[in-house]
Amino acid sequence: MTKQRFWVVGGDYTCMEFKSLRDGGSTIVGPFEDRDEAQAEWKKLSEEHRSKATARFTIASEQIRA
Repeated sequence: MTKQRFWVVGGDYTCMEFKSLRDGGSTIVGPFEDRDEAQAEWKKLSEEHRSKATARFTIASEQIRA
């Protein structure tokens, strides 16, 4: 049986093309056992960085064997 864990990843990028993160600008939060928890953290981080056009966050998932 497999389960999923969720992570919120992203941060402050060097440009609006979002190809590379600034040095020291990366953020990784998690793991979360529930996607709703990860989404709540994603919303919080996105709101905190709302004024920064070069900040972006996403939810990543991984399969784990339970």
